[in-house]
Amino acid sequence: TPTFRICRASEDFIKFKPESSEFSEDNLRDFITKYKAGEVQPDLKSENVPEDWDAAPVKVLVGKNFEEVAMESGKDVFVEFYAPWCGHCKSLAPIWDELGEKFKDDADIVIAKMDATANEVKNVKVRGFPTLKLFKKDNTVVDYNGGRT
Repeated sequence: TPTFRICRASEDFIKFKPESSEFSEDNLRDFITKYKAGEVQPDLKSENVPEDWDAAPVKVLVGKNFEEVAMESGKDVFVEFYAPWCGHCKSLAPIWDELGEKFKDDADIVIAKMDATANEVKNVKVRGFPTLKLFKKDNTVVDYNGGRT
């Protein structure tokens, strides 16, 4: 069955898909009209939320639980966006685990990680790995812009 999507390449290759996968002229016209009117939400990938996502000191975020944990928890949430194959990410892992251990009993701070190759989040740009962002409880975001070594 043929499918179709609209991809906006100028903004990090954001993908949009129609509500119906029916390949017809009417459905295509309706989809394009809604897209142009800003009525179609981006099609973001997400893994399922792991049952034990919050069992370890470093919390596991996916697209489906990101907003609830990082944006609406009333806490400061420090997130590592990583790629499983990334050498810098692998080097950072024990340090990130140590950081999670240090703050595991702090009620106001969450240390988290998200596989950014399998999950996408609206309004969060990941341009390299690892990307570190602090999502503050006042809804501001602080990007780490230092080195990766």
